[in-house]
Amino acid sequence: MGSRLVERLKPIFQWLATTDAFMKAGPKIVPRLDRAVHRLTGGRRVMSDRMIPTLLLTTTGSKSGEPRVSPLACLPEAGGSFLVVGSNFGREHHPAWSGNLLKTPQAEVSFRGRVVPVTGRLLDGEERDRAWEQLLRIWPVYDRYTEKSGRELRVFRLSPIR
Repeated sequence: MGSRLVERLKPIFQWLATTDAFMKAGPKIVPRLDRAVHRLTGGRRVMSDRMIPTLLLTTTGSKSGEPRVSPLACLPEAGGSFLVVGSNFGREHHPAWSGNLLKTPQAEVSFRGRVVPVTGRLLDGEERDRAWEQLLRIWPVYDRYTEKSGRELRVFRLSPIR
């Protein structure tokens, strides 16, 4: 799909992402497709990246200690950090990757062919509010996910380890 077409279709995809049907089916389908495309392209692409910047986050499982890979919409920031949201497609529980990051903040990001070790930090207060405003500009669907889930969505900054 050309970038102009993607931009024209983006409002339709955003609407679709807020439907109950998508919020139910999306978690089963989208991450699998993102991981498959990532694997097939040698880490250069994920399916969702045409609609919204998307990275693959590898955390350490809080119970298993095993690596856990999660495709996440993101907002790249100046300096190489990323903002990510624990939306869990609007489900009522926080996603497992966010609990993993809280327990073990050291993780790894794969973004458009680059692999970067990062430290994840949960944002709160004014810092979270500023980040939230920026995130809503790129993906307004987060407001619907907040409403649907009945919880405040966790917002993390993933900062490169220098």
